[in-house]
Amino acid sequence: MITAVARRAAGLSFLIVAIAGAQVALAGEYEGRWQLWDTKGQPFEVSLHADGTADGTHNDAMKHGTWAEEGGAALIHWNTGWTTRIAHQGQGYVKTAYKPGNTPADAPSNHSDAKRLDPAPAAGAR
Repeated sequence: MITAVARRAAGLSFLIVAIAGAQVALAGEYEGRWQLWDTKGQPFEVSLHADGTADGTHNDAMKHGTWAEEGGAALIHWNTGWTTRIAHQGQGYVKTAYKPGNTPADAPSNHSDAKRLDPAPAAGAR
């Protein structure tokens, strides 16, 4: 009985560590500073933080939001109601944005390249 319980506990511990490690690795691809372009083609910066918060400069205003890795991309929900998606595509990244009331299931309001401003973390460094 004790051996079976110990095996289950060890298996559960391994699973928890594996899941936590996978979440850190996934966040590592998108965590950091990015340059994006708005609907008028004007550049702005966005920072995606390890705690799931996001902030960015847009014109003269700061915007705030939350982000998470979903479907292999960073999905950012802004306090303005906009949603931004950054995804790896080919040799780089692309940004799609959705106006308030729309979701990534809808056609995007705009799209542009997304440029990482911080160097990408080394594999296994997180």
